[in-house]
Parts: sequence; C-alpha cells; structure tokens
Amino acid sequence: MKKRFLYVLVLLLTIICFIWFQNNSITTSQTVIRSESLPASFDRFKIVHLSDLHNKSFGHNQQRLVQKINKLQPDIVVFTGDLIDSKRTGDKAGLQLMKELTSSVPVYYVSGNHEWWSGKFEALEQSLKASGVHVLRNELAIVEKKNEKIHVAGIDDPAHNSDGFAEREIAKKDLTQSLEGMEEDSFTILLTHRPELLSLYATFDLDLVFAGHAHGGQVRLPFIGGVVAPNQGFLPEYTAGRHELDQTQMIVSRGLGNSIIPLRVFNRPEIVAVTLEVVKE
Repeated sequence: MKKRFLYVLVLLLTIICFIWFQNNSITTSQTVIRSESLPASFDRFKIVHLSDLHNKSFGHNQQRLVQKINKLQPDIVVFTGDLIDSKRTGDKAGLQLMKELTSSVPVYYVSGNHEWWSGKFEALEQSLKASGVHVLRNELAIVEKKNEKIHVAGIDDPAHNSDGFAEREIAKKDLTQSLEGMEEDSFTILLTHRPELLSLYATFDLDLVFAGHAHGGQVRLPFIGGVVAPNQGFLPEYTAGRHELDQTQMIVSRGLGNSIIPLRVFNRPEIVAVTLEVVKE
C-alpha cells in the first residue's frame, strides 16, 4: 500500500512539474527575414515580437521575461494584442511589462480582442501612452535609422467594431486607413492580432506581418502542430512560426499567457526574435 501511494505521489508531482514547466518556462524562437526592399541601414535590425500576455506575471516586475528580452538586444519590441485578459481584473502585470521594456527600447503595440471585451481599453490606452508605448490604432509609424526609414502600421482588433460587420471587412477598412500616406516601395511591417486574415494582408503587398491570437494552438502535437485556435477551429493553419503568401511574410507568436483554455502542452510561452537582412541585388 505504501509503495502504491509513493508511486501515485511521484506521478502527481511529475505532472505538476510538467504543467508548471510548460506554462512558465519561456522559450525564444529566432527567425531571419531577408528582403530586397529593406534599406541598407536596417541590415541586422532586430525585432522582438511578443503577444497574448493575458496579464500573466513572470517573476517580480516581470524580470524573468524582461531579462530574456534584454539579452536579445532588440532595436524595437512589437506587441500584437491581448496584453490583458477580459476574464481577470486588473492590468498591473501587463503595464509593468511595458514600463520595464520602454525604459530601454521603443515598444509598438496593437490591441487584441480581450482589450475590447474588457470594456476598459480607453483607460489602458492612456496608461500605455503614459509609459511611452507607441499605441498604433489604424495608423502608420515611421522608424528611422541613419536617415533611412521603414514603416510600421498597426490595426485595432476587429472586436472594436460592434456594428455587426464581418471581421474581415472591418480589418480591410482599418488596414486601408492605416496605410494612408505610406511612401511607395517602402519596407512595411503590419502589427495585427489576427493571423487567420493573411489572405487579406497579402492583397496590400505588405513585406512583413506580426500576429498572435492563436496561442500556438494551445496543445501542440508532433507532425501535426497546434490543435485548436480561436477563429480557426481544430487543426488550425496559422498558430506559430513563419508563413508566406505572395510577397507577404507573416510571423505568428505562440504567445505568453492563457485565457479560456488555462493550460499549454508542448507549447511553452514564447519570445520571437526576428532579424532583418538586406538582400543585395
């Protein structure tokens, strides 16, 4: 009886440790994006991509996460939505992360569906701006380096619109607005929460898209990938990594936190580091 109890105890402890590791141990994925339209000054320009924190904490003042990001020495950080969670009160953990990051690197942010579902986006937006975050709401920002520049566009999550329009049409309208005034043939990055709309983004001839929302498919299986994702259902196509359609490349973050489904399996919280490289003609 004692031996059986010991086996059960060891099994339970193993399961608990496995679950903690899968949901709290941060992994870093590194990707290189090469482009002929990238200005020479942006060769080896590094972007750290974060998404879907859902107000999760990684140590005191988010230090476990922040230290990993700082070691990568990014030129900018982009965050593609769901900084907070609509089912949990407060925004302290999310705002603390932004405060820590903006002290050393420019941060560009777009909203996710949970910001809008919370009903508190206006207050969050003001707090983010007060922390020095570039909040992109259907608009275009310019990133300059040695008198050369690239464009970073950002759109609101379609959940911001309560008029009953289809999400694709909302995103199309917002994206059109965000690209107004963009110079022709410039290298353009889009920040968006929704990866499932890649076929729309590609029609705008964007160079690079960063997206989140899919949580890596929540559970990842060998040779299959993610199991389920919002707005994509079972066996979704866009849950992680790099995807390409026409001339547009998209990087999907597996995200950092959880929401409706509280656990990750074989799908650890992820920092994505993207290095841009100039393709010489």
